[in-house]
Amino acid sequence: QVQFVESGGGLVQPGGSLRLSCAASGGSISTYAMSWYRQVPGKERELVARISGSGTLTKYADSVKGRFTISRENAKKTVTLQMNSLTSEDTAVYYCGATPTYYSGTPDNWGRGTQVTVSS
Repeated sequence: QVQFVESGGGLVQPGGSLRLSCAASGGSISTYAMSWYRQVPGKERELVARISGSGTLTKYADSVKGRFTISRENAKKTVTLQMNSLTSEDTAVYYCGATPTYYSGTPDNWGRGTQVTVSS
């Protein structure tokens, strides 16, 4: 089973940027759609961004459109989430995961996540 390790989180001021990385091990991710989710205490994990296996298709939650960009490098087995113009509403633990298809599904295998805190 492919394992994921998320990194790049931290404390950033409102309006700032962060770049999250997801490193996969134990198998190829090239045939999987990859997603970033986030979760705050007391709420369900929500989809932030998804990218198809080839990288040609992407979709974003309305709340992050125009601010976040998802990308992937299959040869390096990494997925990146560039986050700009961050607000306090973006504070959450961020997770990456894989699904067999781009159009539906929820990952069933998660890493530990990386904490993003947006605060002045």
